[in-house]
Amino acid sequence: MMKWEQTMEIKILHRQGKSLRCIANEVGISVNTVRKYLKQDGNPFYKKRLPVTTKLDSYKDYLKERINASRPLWLPATVLLQEIRDHGYTGGLTQLRIYLHSLKPVVVEEPVRFETDPDYQMQVDWIEFRKGKDFLAAFVATLGYSRVSYVRFVTNEKLDTLIKCHEEAFDYFGGVPIQALYDNMKTVILERDAYGAGKHRFNPGMLDFAKHHGFQLKVCRPYRAKTKGKVERFNRYLRYSFYNPLVSRLKTAGLVLDVQTANIEVLK
Repeated sequence: MMKWEQTMEIKILHRQGKSLRCIANEVGISVNTVRKYLKQDGNPFYKKRLPVTTKLDSYKDYLKERINASRPLWLPATVLLQEIRDHGYTGGLTQLRIYLHSLKPVVVEEPVRFETDPDYQMQVDWIEFRKGKDFLAAFVATLGYSRVSYVRFVTNEKLDTLIKCHEEAFDYFGGVPIQALYDNMKTVILERDAYGAGKHRFNPGMLDFAKHHGFQLKVCRPYRAKTKGKVERFNRYLRYSFYNPLVSRLKTAGLVLDVQTANIEVLK
């Protein structure tokens, strides 16, 4: 089921006059789903399915007791399978594994919304559009406080290009932030925790550039790209609401998007 905030976002975007396809791209769902939710009054809901009886049902209480009694140790499904078979279970291992998985404690790390002061953080990312010989990407910098973003389309992701894009972004924003946040860009970080926990080995060229301009390099934890969610959200808009429509229009005219055209269009 979709969250209440998402359903409200769909309705607000629709009231603003945006098309179903535009809403689908911004929310990250299909056009048919947008259409369905706009037709519904109140929050969306799903019909409850009727419970299905399985061969394992009569052994679930026994399994719960065995699992709870063994905590914090975990009993393998193959061991429990043999035990319930001794009590008459004739079903298979797969449904037993599925049920045991539902009994495992789930640790959910709740995302913490992190807001920064106006001059504190700039989130930086590359977003790739084409690979290979005709490579096309965009440098995106988003301010953590205002969400104002700067975009520069490029044909490579080399260090010189990254530094030049930073300089243009600083000029566009009218200053240098205290901190710039990245993922695991090779042009930024070479080795994580090289000198101890949280003490990374940064690319010397990028580190010198940061020291010269007086800002701190900071990287997200591995597999935690959502830490820089503000720039990630803008990336979605850039790909689906800017790049894809522009490319499709050029394609109908027999043209291919290049860096110059992309940068001219994004500055409009």
